[in-house]
Amino acid sequence: MSHNNQKKIAVINDFSGFGRCSIAVALPIISAMKIQCCPIPTAIFSNHTGFQSFYYKDYTQSMKPYIAEWKKLGLQFEGIDTGFLGSEEQIEIVIDFFQQFKSSHTIGIVDPVMGDNGKLYPTYSPKLASKMHWLVEYADILTPNLTEACILTGKGYRENYSMPELEKMCHLLSQQGPKKIVISGIQDGEYIGNFVYEQGKESKIIRSLKIGATRSGTGDVFSSIIAGAAVNGIDFYQSVQLATDFISKSVLKTTEMGIPDTDGICFEEFLTDLIV
Repeated sequence: MSHNNQKKIAVINDFSGFGRCSIAVALPIISAMKIQCCPIPTAIFSNHTGFQSFYYKDYTQSMKPYIAEWKKLGLQFEGIDTGFLGSEEQIEIVIDFFQQFKSSHTIGIVDPVMGDNGKLYPTYSPKLASKMHWLVEYADILTPNLTEACILTGKGYRENYSMPELEKMCHLLSQQGPKKIVISGIQDGEYIGNFVYEQGKESKIIRSLKIGATRSGTGDVFSSIIAGAAVNGIDFYQSVQLATDFISKSVLKTTEMGIPDTDGICFEEFLTDLIV
């Protein structure tokens, strides 16, 4: 008998009870893809910070003893997926987790959640952002938005980067560690694009129509599908196409149902589409 007879992904992110983001998104999506999702919470929220009020409890001091119990169990992971990290200490804890649990058969997926629309999030300092470089070294797959890609490469933010410029940006990022990169949130008129880079292959951009306002949790849905697809051996370009199509139809359904922007996307309506 072994704890390691089923594929597992460790997901390191915060937990929000309401609002469809972070661990609450990863659990059902990764499970639907026939992979056990093993969460490590970095913080607990009643509902995410896009709401006017919320309850919050930092989980930093509990992370090390929590992880130590997994070490005792001898757990092994096919994937390690990281999301929002709120402090330098949390980044250091996650790096230590990679060092303890990442083996030759483990795929590291890092979503370097730091900012959007050309700006760092209010909780992120430049010093904290600079430490994200340390974590990027452990990534096999990196999923920044355009703002985060600019921060990680030292480029000035603008919306109209050309394909050759995005290629060069990804090449710089790949020198830090990851061989597969998707830069999301590229504005292109009535479309929004995801630039897909994989060393040794031709880069491509996958576009989808913009539908309604920006909603919380779409990045978490995206990275969860990418992580599950990677562990299931799906081609990287196909995995980005799968995630793009899934989010697009979920956003459309959410709009049709009249769901508030704060409440995320109704991805539950299409979970069976992810079964492989």
